[in-house]
Amino acid sequence: MSSLAQAPRTGDDAAEAADPTQYRPGRTITDWRPEDPTFWRTTGRKVANRNLWIAVPALLVAFVVWQVWSITATNLTDVGFGLSQSQLFWLTAIPGITGGTARILYTFLGPMVGQRTFTALSTVILVVPLIWLGIAIQDPTTPYGVLITIAALCGIGGANFSSSLANIGFFFPKKEKGNATGINGGLGNLGVSVVQLLTPIVITWSTIAIGTAQHKKDGTPVYLQNAAFLWVPVLVILAAVAWFGQNNLKVASTPFSRQKIIFKRKHNWVMTWLYVGTFGSFIGFAAALPLLIKTTFTPIDAAYSAATYAWMGPAIGALARWAGGWIADKLGGARVTIISFVGMGVSLIGVINFLPSGGDNGNFWGFFLCFLAAFLFSGIGNGSTFRQIPVIFRTTHLKGLVEGTPAYDQALKQAEMESGAVTGFTAAIAAYGFFFIPALFGSVAVTSAMWGFVAFYASCVVVTWWFYARKGAEAPS
Repeated sequence: MSSLAQAPRTGDDAAEAADPTQYRPGRTITDWRPEDPTFWRTTGRKVANRNLWIAVPALLVAFVVWQVWSITATNLTDVGFGLSQSQLFWLTAIPGITGGTARILYTFLGPMVGQRTFTALSTVILVVPLIWLGIAIQDPTTPYGVLITIAALCGIGGANFSSSLANIGFFFPKKEKGNATGINGGLGNLGVSVVQLLTPIVITWSTIAIGTAQHKKDGTPVYLQNAAFLWVPVLVILAAVAWFGQNNLKVASTPFSRQKIIFKRKHNWVMTWLYVGTFGSFIGFAAALPLLIKTTFTPIDAAYSAATYAWMGPAIGALARWAGGWIADKLGGARVTIISFVGMGVSLIGVINFLPSGGDNGNFWGFFLCFLAAFLFSGIGNGSTFRQIPVIFRTTHLKGLVEGTPAYDQALKQAEMESGAVTGFTAAIAAYGFFFIPALFGSVAVTSAMWGFVAFYASCVVVTWWFYARKGAEAPS
């Protein structure tokens, strides 16, 4: 009799056994079975989608904070800041260091704390660097060291990506994980375009300005602080919505002692190499492009061009990420990843050919269109590489096991835990592209840097083909 009483319930019985109040907003969920069709249909889908669509705007605005310097830096010398071109590139690069480093922490801390708690806290703390930025940017005598410190703190916004992706994946069944992470990551990435599109507009609005105006050399008043202050109330609202609207998943709580196994997995490091090539390029080019346009194509109205066109590249890349995952489901992740690296390499060769050289002023439109193509292929690669990770770890852990057996179920849970940790870790390391690409443009010739990227993409093609795409590859994906 006792054995019958202790037998696990499934389907409708399990759904009835669970306390229904735990699925309400703001609660911690202890019973979560997304692979159970009945549970998913009656309860799981609604709860998972609620958590997803609260996470998306929070992540988008976190990207806004991370990238706010990419467009703000283009205006500093116009209002009296005495900064060199190299110093400006470093201001856009510094958030990449703190963003990438904090992502490593957030990767493992997020699942330990929970989606609701971590989203709310990691969102509201971004108010601090924005308020400081809004104050400091009104005074052209603000020391460069202070600007660097603020830029570093803004970089923490980029870390939210790793915790958000790692947490959201636990809410969805296997067949919907790719789409869910694609929505979260792709729409979150749009924050790069949002800040680059809106900043040139909002800094001209005196009606929302708090503080004093700055004046360009021609006397035109601007309010650079708007680029920071505008997002403060938005962050507070989003943090409150997450706190009262999302859920923590008990099943997703995983101590670091279990997650650290990924550092012994070869494919963690291989996929990190590849994701550096896709997302590292996307975020690095997004950070550098506005300033690169302004400093490279001076014969045209470069400031206007940077404000008007730079946002388009990140927008294309962010939307292509969603498409990349979908295409990878149809054609295979490894194949699409190879296509993306080939496309990025060819696109940058085009960029190189349109750069100014010698007495030639170059071709802005050829340069810009080729850069848009590079963003497109990087976005596709972002989607395909993230699709590869769970496939690789499922293939590795479930090889030779029979579905439905205890060993299979245990291996599946291990594969999902490792996939989430690897997803966050690869995103953390790739975020350093935000630092290295603008830093390279500020330190070496742009043409030399571009050829270095092309060579790196060639190595990524070889690595992808050898491990994942060739006949007899050890982990086809």
